[in-house]
Amino acid sequence: MSFFEHLEALRWHLIRSAIALVIFTILAFSFQEFIIENIIMGPRHKDFWTYRMMCEMGTMLKMDGWCFEGFADRMIATEMGSNFNFMINICIVSGLIAAIPYFLYEVWKFIKPALHEKERKAASGFVFYASGLFLLGVLFGYFIVAPLSIRFLIGFQASQEIQTLIRVDSYMSTLTTLTLGSGIVFELPILIYLLASLGVLSAQLMRRTRRYAILIILIISAIITPTPDAITMSVVAVPLLLLYEVGIWVAAGVGRRREKKHEELMNS
Repeated sequence: MSFFEHLEALRWHLIRSAIALVIFTILAFSFQEFIIENIIMGPRHKDFWTYRMMCEMGTMLKMDGWCFEGFADRMIATEMGSNFNFMINICIVSGLIAAIPYFLYEVWKFIKPALHEKERKAASGFVFYASGLFLLGVLFGYFIVAPLSIRFLIGFQASQEIQTLIRVDSYMSTLTTLTLGSGIVFELPILIYLLASLGVLSAQLMRRTRRYAILIILIISAIITPTPDAITMSVVAVPLLLLYEVGIWVAAGVGRRREKKHEELMNS
């Protein structure tokens, strides 16, 4: 295929992805009331799963301050079109999350013709693993990162003279940023696989720099969950550390496959 034929193929992959996004967005619009009341507004209420588990854990450990009563204050819209924009943004974000597996499928269909048979077999589970990791990260962000951050930010008060009025767009922005950000971070093993396949990264290098990676992960966890206790930060840090260790295992597997291929080439 020529360069322009590649561009034409890419254009159709993008068009199909855009159509999928529109379809899933329309489906989200059809269930907007359920999505808004039960999913988006879920972290506001004290009976949210994360808060109930934290309260039970605090009771078990006999530690105060782990129960969260939610925030009963109604959120405010400061502009005429805020409610409409809020609904549209929710539908688009919901459609985007639902369409991610199909987007990854289109990416796979685009790069598949450029791979050799062995490379296709090695990367045959790309869509499944990448989609699974992203959705797992979204769930982690929604049930762990976002509630912990919202709980701290709402409860923090610099002065008694300041009344906290939560804008609906600010709440939505915080929730979606933390949720989608976690989904992207959970793609770390896929990124490591690609870099290891290109020879940019190796398991030996990742093992040598493990201490620096742990420090960076702890800093990221402290930023994501700006709470003063180490237990809350550990809840976020431990899964990220596990992802890094999985990445080392993935890079080692890629390295063994590259060495085997090199030996076969030398023997031939």
